[in-house]
Order: sequence, then C-alpha cells, then structure tokens
Amino acid sequence: MTSFFWNNLFRKDSKEKSVLETLKQTHIFGNLNKRELNLVLQTIHVRNYTPGETVFSQGELGIGMYVILHGKVDVFARKPGFEEEGAQLVAQLFEGDFFGELSLVENQGRRTATAIAATETALIGFFKPDLTEILERQPQTGSKIVLRLAEVLGRRLKETSLRLTELKEENSKNMTRGPL
Repeated sequence: MTSFFWNNLFRKDSKEKSVLETLKQTHIFGNLNKRELNLVLQTIHVRNYTPGETVFSQGELGIGMYVILHGKVDVFARKPGFEEEGAQLVAQLFEGDFFGELSLVENQGRRTATAIAATETALIGFFKPDLTEILERQPQTGSKIVLRLAEVLGRRLKETSLRLTELKEENSKNMTRGPL
C-alpha cells in the first residue's frame, strides 16, 4: 500500500479526545491560543459517519478539510477515467489525523481521492468559508492558520517529490535490467 502521500506527518496522539483537545493537537491549529481556538470552535462542524459512509468522492468539488475526532477513515484513489472498482486503498487515517486540507486553498479544486468511514467515525469539518470568516474577523488568527496550512502543504509536496524521485530511479533500474 502506497500511503506516503496521505500520511499525516503531524499526528501527535491517537487517544480519543474532546473537540478542543483534538484541535489543539492538530498541527494546523496547534499554535493557536485559547481565545483563538474558541474562535475556531465557533466555526467548525462535527458530524458522525457510519461504517461505509462516504465522506467525499474523488472528482467532486472540495470544500474543506476534516480532522478525525474518533474512528477510522480509509482513503481510496483510482486512475482518472476508471470506475470505482479500480480504486486502490492508499491510506488508513486514525484519530487526530487530518485530510482534505488542499481544498482550503484551491479555487474550484477537485478531490483527488475518495474518503470512506471504516468504523463509526466523528469528523471535525473545517471549510473554506470558515477560514475566510476567520481571516475577515481576526486576520492575525487566520494568518496563523494559513501559515500552518502552507507548512503542511509544503511538507506533503516535498514528500511527494521525494517519492516520485525514488519511483523514477526504481523504474530506471528496472528498465536497464531488461526483461527477466
């Protein structure tokens, strides 16, 4: 299973926690003070999912990110143009993990994978309008979130570039060996 792209490199703890505690331990919100976290608490959305319920599907318009409050989410991806039966499991995400953050900065971006609740799961949703509202109401708090978001996206890009380089090298070695 190739999960490098989806690994949450910023996970701190996997114990079930309150919404506030989960936000505090999520890298994107981890540097906010109590007042700033309370502002975020006023904008987030918590929703429960049953096992097998789709959080979002590959190709649909992305509107926000999710933090796993408790439960487990499986992430599947398929090659463009292929049906769902061609989807491969690329990651399993657990309590404290977050995903979908790219949609906070993309304009009309499409989901690159499908996320499905693997167990009874509660997700904290933080959507683009929430971020925009915080940026307008409290620019300093919004800037902290955006800088952390940029850090996450940069780290994921570096990991992806490294993995692509490794795959190209591996492919090149296989090509020079010829058929077995």
